[in-house]
Amino acid sequence: MTQALRPRRTPAALSLGMRPFFPLAALHGAAVVGLWVPWYLGWLSVPSALPPAAWHAHELLFGFLPAILAGFLLTAVPNWTGRAPVVGLPLAGLVTLWLAGRAGMALSDALPPMIVAALVTAFPALLTAVTAREIVTARNWRNLGVVAGMTALTVAPALFHWELAREGWSPYAESLAIAAALTLIMIVGGRIVPTFTTNWVRKANPGREPAPPGAYDRLALGVGTLALAGWVARPAVADGSAAALTIAALLGTAAGLVAVRQARWVPHRTLGEPLVTVLHVAHAFVPVGFLLAALAVAWPAAGLDSAVTHTWTIGAITLMSLAVMTRAARGHTGHALTAPPATVALYAGILVAVLTRITVVLVPSLTLALLPVTAVAWGLALLGYVVLYGPMLMRPRPSA
Repeated sequence: MTQALRPRRTPAALSLGMRPFFPLAALHGAAVVGLWVPWYLGWLSVPSALPPAAWHAHELLFGFLPAILAGFLLTAVPNWTGRAPVVGLPLAGLVTLWLAGRAGMALSDALPPMIVAALVTAFPALLTAVTAREIVTARNWRNLGVVAGMTALTVAPALFHWELAREGWSPYAESLAIAAALTLIMIVGGRIVPTFTTNWVRKANPGREPAPPGAYDRLALGVGTLALAGWVARPAVADGSAAALTIAALLGTAAGLVAVRQARWVPHRTLGEPLVTVLHVAHAFVPVGFLLAALAVAWPAAGLDSAVTHTWTIGAITLMSLAVMTRAARGHTGHALTAPPATVALYAGILVAVLTRITVVLVPSLTLALLPVTAVAWGLALLGYVVLYGPMLMRPRPSA
């Protein structure tokens, strides 16, 4: 066969959505916090049209998080629908669009705000459209909730830039993005955590298995989603009002329901395999965040809002993301589904990051001592993922 007639082979790095997006997300997440902490502490300055806190939130919620979701969805949706995955040049186009958003933010001090907003919003909008097309075409109605969550994550960055231009801050967009991500964790995590737990228990620890999904799961998910909607709307509600107390009650109820839902997944039976245990640890930060959010709304003087945000964003979203990123990378590259010590160290880094960050909120006098620890632990965990798993993802899967 001549060179011209040989079929083109897709490079390994573009053969599945997780291969480019997981390492890019990890690199970006490490860079954002690595720049923000010294910027926040006054040790350096970053050229940006946004103030430090807004830039930090924006690039984690609308840069880091969408890249992780792209890696996950572009890998998982073909399994859900039975349709071909997005690979090759179309996948390269998505990567380029995500990079364009990051370039827009890097040059935001020199570009018109509308151009920056368009660059940032284009990627999640296209990712949502691709996900919706695949799910609707395959009539995979079970996953319409995923499309709804992604739609909210598309609206959120546009809302962020509109709020920033109009009000000078973003009271709703950041919360909307966090709530959408948590809803996706409750939907998708509510499937994969008990499924992977069941697989592990049957193989290595026979006995009680996770309860099958049913009416209780739907109740917990419904109340949790409603409570998150109230949390997003809380800036419009007066402190101490009946509406505020209703939101607090919803959040507290969600904390209990979601915690019991997870207890039904028998997390204590997974302690022999960190690759499974970490899924439960990450998910546990969802009900903990609900509880803190209930206290923050009912008792605003306590100043717990930042603790809520970081419990959810570092503890639930980032640790769950890292858990899925490591498991998917190992599974799709032919490696054993077990977490070696170096991988466990990545999980420990995110745990240190969330615990020290919450401590900074509760004990502000420790900011100078602990905030750098948060940044270093976070950065080492994400850069460690790139070092350990990046080479795996860039190489073809070994032949059986």
